Amino acid sequence: MPKLYVGLDVHCKDCVYAVQDEAGTLIGEGSVSTTPEGLLLLRNRFALPEGTTVGLESGTMAFYVARMLHHMGLSPLVVDAYEVRRKAHRPNQKSDRRDAREICDGVRQGSYRSIVHVPPEAITELRETLGRRRHFVRVRTAEVNATKRMLRAHGMGVLARISLGTEKGWGRLESALAADAPMARFVRLHHALWSSAGVQIAALEEWLEQQRVAFAEPVARLQGVPGVGPIIALTAVAVFSDVDRFASAKHVASYAGLVPSTHQSGERDAHGRITRRGSTELRAMLCEAAHHARHVDHPLNPYFRSLCARRGHKMAVVAVAHRLCRILWAMLKRKTPFDLHKLNIEEGPFARTTEHRFRLKKPSAMTPAMA
Repeated sequence: MPKLYVGLDVHCKDCVYAVQDEAGTLIGEGSVSTTPEGLLLLRNRFALPEGTTVGLESGTMAFYVARMLHHMGLSPLVVDAYEVRRKAHRPNQKSDRRDAREICDGVRQGSYRSIVHVPPEAITELRETLGRRRHFVRVRTAEVNATKRMLRAHGMGVLARISLGTEKGWGRLESALAADAPMARFVRLHHALWSSAGVQIAALEEWLEQQRVAFAEPVARLQGVPGVGPIIALTAVAVFSDVDRFASAKHVASYAGLVPSTHQSGERDAHGRITRRGSTELRAMLCEAAHHARHVDHPLNPYFRSLCARRGHKMAVVAVAHRLCRILWAMLKRKTPFDLHKLNIEEGPFARTTEHRFRLKKPSAMTPAMA
């Protein structure tokens, strides 16, 4: 049986397909519905053998379609949409049928390099739960910021200093606005939404505890790193998914978008801001964990303190997040616990003595003229 290749241009309702053989001859093209029945019809129509490569570009429906194709015994290949569009760019000649042909041709020739990892269902569910939790955390933050902005706009900057991270803080603010009925009414609306988002976060954290059972061993290992809690550990497990797909720790840091952008040509070699490609969720969590390095009892504090003095606080946080990313990946890859002695630091306590050329006189030693 000749080997076939399939290219899919996926949409929420229909999938436009193109089928080629090894010689590049177009066997057939058309469209089927984006449902298990429609994709099964495509497989039966061309008698696609098991393991047939089906190429599709990344997008909203990509993982859903790839999972259905996998259950049918086919081999889905999800390609980064940016690379697909760049290689198939033809001004004023864009169509779904042409896109399906271009994808099919690229898969047959093996010209695509940016292949998107399709995680297993357990990892997908974990990613979705973490994403929903992060969404409601942002909702709570937005309500706090909106409330304080409203207070400052009405000349109540003193009340805007009240911490609104707890129910007690909201209660203090509402008590202070008892004499101002319109403002109190608006604050109650923001408080209601803030509280509702908190209920959803609590429910999602219960689901995370249930899902955590399947990843208990790697999560417990990652929590051995100072500053890494259960949410950060679960996020790392969810984003890395299969750690063997990364060739080195350098590739992991690049995947997380924590490496500087590079502009090198001839004698010019310039480095700019971090690329911010890849998982925004992981990058945010690693930066939160990196803030713990400012404490003197954190093992990365010497590294953080040195960078902070030379390059500033923000750059030091990003640099520590970069290092944490590499450490977490290495622990998952090698299945080893956190080892303090591999950080090129010494464990104290250490005493430092400094000498100063001048100092202020003590009050008792001051002369009457100076007093």
